[in-house]
Amino acid sequence: MKKVIVAMSGGIDSSVSAYLLQKDGFEVEGLYMKLHDLVEGYHEKNLANIKKVATFLNIKYHIVDFKEKFKKQIYDYFVQSYIDGITPNPCVKCNKEIKFGLLYEKAMELGADFLATGHYAKTDGKFLYCADDLKKDQSYFLAQVKKEHLKNIIFPMSRYTKDEIKKIALEIDEFKSIATQKESQEICFIKKDYLEILSKETNIDMPGVTLDKDGNVVGHHKGYLHYTIGKRRGFFVNGAHEPHYVLKIDKKNNSIVVGKRDDLAINKVILNNLNMFIDESEIECQIKLRYRTKPVKCKVKITNDYAEVFLDEPVYGVACGQYGVMYKDCKVIGSGVVKDSLK
Repeated sequence: MKKVIVAMSGGIDSSVSAYLLQKDGFEVEGLYMKLHDLVEGYHEKNLANIKKVATFLNIKYHIVDFKEKFKKQIYDYFVQSYIDGITPNPCVKCNKEIKFGLLYEKAMELGADFLATGHYAKTDGKFLYCADDLKKDQSYFLAQVKKEHLKNIIFPMSRYTKDEIKKIALEIDEFKSIATQKESQEICFIKKDYLEILSKETNIDMPGVTLDKDGNVVGHHKGYLHYTIGKRRGFFVNGAHEPHYVLKIDKKNNSIVVGKRDDLAINKVILNNLNMFIDESEIECQIKLRYRTKPVKCKVKITNDYAEVFLDEPVYGVACGQYGVMYKDCKVIGSGVVKDSLK
């Protein structure tokens, strides 16, 4: 009997994952991570759910405290990115550093053959693939996971839709309250929006000037930390009769550059911090430059740890700090962090 440790969050997906894996004949144990104390009652609620599921399945569960490392590697990175004028993606980084880094190592220490999570994605042990439920697919967020770890990872949600998972949970009395609770937000440490975090950690209200792309002062804004590339509200442009968007953020001078939507168009991006699943220097594929965007056909040229990505069609609102994830159809072949974007 193979032993699988399930990363249990107290939510429906990881709870049903443990149930399905036990039905499939695995020896199952749970593992819960304490990552932060930023949301009141967060751990108490999650652990109450986990205890209920573990009791029903008659399995052990472990609790690990990664709060110190989470703060340094994820939370501080999140805040510092905005201070630096770039747009972070803490979920991608957390999957790489914490869930499939520290948690993976802990699972192996506990004698697991596999680590399972409630992500909607697929793996064959060599590559990542999109989940069957494309509306819930999370392969984008997993694209920085180390290739060598995939052989020991299971995604039980891979062939299910969210509705099917809810149906399974609602048929089990002990799971019903979990199935009907409100779904957790994407970024676990944010209650409302990212500005709430930045307001606590830094001075975000520093009024500055708004410039056009030629460097002329055309208005004012609340402080550069309020803005990301592509944002179209929250700043003032004199005499504007059509929408303006943030094109550039200048942290040094506390200014933002704005323009029309067409000015956001990008035809080339540079990626660094590459995590590749294939060993090729020139690739034709598709790329997603944000989670909620469609993949765009492109040609990629890789030199050392940099990738030049030539887009077949313009992409709008590309922000440095986000992740570019390369696909061949539904197979993830690599990813990197957006270092620069060009016309």
